[in-house]
Amino acid sequence: MTSDAQPGATETEPSLGFQHHDHRACVDHALGAVEARCAEEGLRFTPVRRKVLELLLKEHKAMGAYAILDELREAGFGSQPPVAYRALDFLVDNGFVHKIERLNAFVACAHPGESHAPAFMICRVCDAVAEAHSAPAKGALGAAARAAGFQIERTVVEAEGVCPACAEKAEG
Repeated sequence: MTSDAQPGATETEPSLGFQHHDHRACVDHALGAVEARCAEEGLRFTPVRRKVLELLLKEHKAMGAYAILDELREAGFGSQPPVAYRALDFLVDNGFVHKIERLNAFVACAHPGESHAPAFMICRVCDAVAEAHSAPAKGALGAAARAAGFQIERTVVEAEGVCPACAEKAEG
């Protein structure tokens, strides 16, 4: 398996939320990677942080903070917005979760613990989100930044369109 493949995916399958894969293995891999990194770095992976990550890992879809808060409330973790926002801040700050700016929502990282520049493909029909690697420093943006003497620290690449499953439904 390459670094671009999800657990349960084949060597040629990219790490995309639109691909069929062993989702249980995907979730287990992500939780294990986060737990290991937290242990290595002495980060507190509290029960509420774990639950928020589990909620985001349920599907390859982004969730808004208030939807997460509703799920936390149902699971007995409290109903005050700071509960969700503090957990999300921790998960985003440590690269375990990404914020999807276009949706003002959050999605679990497909490559937790790896340093990478993600690009997101968002299905406008079903709201599924797929994460892929991007290389903004190597493309046209990187060239423009170098020409201007600018050092890119963070980029957000989000593309909106139709996922394969929704495209297939529309054709059928």
